[in-house]
Amino acid sequence: MCGRTSCHLPKEVLARACAYRDRQGRQRLPEWRDPDRYCPSYNKSPRSSSPVLLSRLHLEKDADSSERIIAPMRWGLVPYWFREADPSKLQINTSNCRSDTVMEKRSFKVPLLKGRRCVVLADGFFEWQRRQATNHRQPYFIYFPQAKTEKSEQVGAVASPEDWEKVWDNWRPLTMAGIFDCWEPPEGGDCLYSYSIITVDSCKVMNDIHNRMPAILDGEEAISKWLDFGEVSAQEALKLIHPTENIAFHAVSSMVNSSWNNAPECLLPAHLLVGKELKASASSQKMLQWLATKSPKKEEPKTPQKAESDVPQWSSQFLQKSPGTPKRGSAGLLERWLKRGQEEEPVAKRPHTQ
Repeated sequence: MCGRTSCHLPKEVLARACAYRDRQGRQRLPEWRDPDRYCPSYNKSPRSSSPVLLSRLHLEKDADSSERIIAPMRWGLVPYWFREADPSKLQINTSNCRSDTVMEKRSFKVPLLKGRRCVVLADGFFEWQRRQATNHRQPYFIYFPQAKTEKSEQVGAVASPEDWEKVWDNWRPLTMAGIFDCWEPPEGGDCLYSYSIITVDSCKVMNDIHNRMPAILDGEEAISKWLDFGEVSAQEALKLIHPTENIAFHAVSSMVNSSWNNAPECLLPAHLLVGKELKASASSQKMLQWLATKSPKKEEPKTPQKAESDVPQWSSQFLQKSPGTPKRGSAGLLERWLKRGQEEEPVAKRPHTQ
């Protein structure tokens, strides 16, 4: 299950974080389509617009299928066969798509067989863990483990293509496998592109939080095969869909429960926001540095959305004391924390090796 994500990097920075090599081995950046529709946010919910990677061949006839486009799409797939004029009237939940039934449901099978595969980009995603015998739900932020570097503040303009790999050593975006479709309003108008995140059984380290997780594409080879529908069949691509243990996570504040809250505090370790001492791992320090460098240029439109009712009721054996909701002014806590140095011992949750 995946019901909330974060993606706050400005569009030009996000494109650099997604640098890749095409079929000829040339270093490339994905080209943005409709960049004005991208709304950076620390707290994205279904029906919002999020950036995805897809093959250029989907949008340009005769293009090389290894070349990539980055475009905002609606989270929650609206199938091509939907006949209502308002996509919000769709009665089925399509924000997620189970890997074990993807070939059984028409909403997902048809676009999958048409090669409509995409990679959903995010800083990370949120999951809620429910304490047994109570109504308390502890949110967690889940992301790729991050490597600490000496150049992590270099997120400005790149002088030349040769500098792309040298400069982008900042936060590694989470890359989740998705399926998208193109819906045409029955009364005419612009086509609506929308997507669903594929989910799989959770890996061992995630089981205490929830029994499902997004299908994460870990590494350039997996991303390339998933996107290149011109060379990789649906049957071969589905072999890439499986749980990964390569994740890190930490408890965050309950402020993320409401999708109206859009601030860096949504991602900060909960201990920081209740005044407790926290020993930070390299991944947590990397995240804090990264949060301090850039902020969203614009927020999601403030349209009414469900908040608490959208949060899944998940069960778990692993219990965490609930942190309080941060007060106004807690944004300064981030700056104070960064000044404390990087000499603490790790505590962020990481996969265990046997």
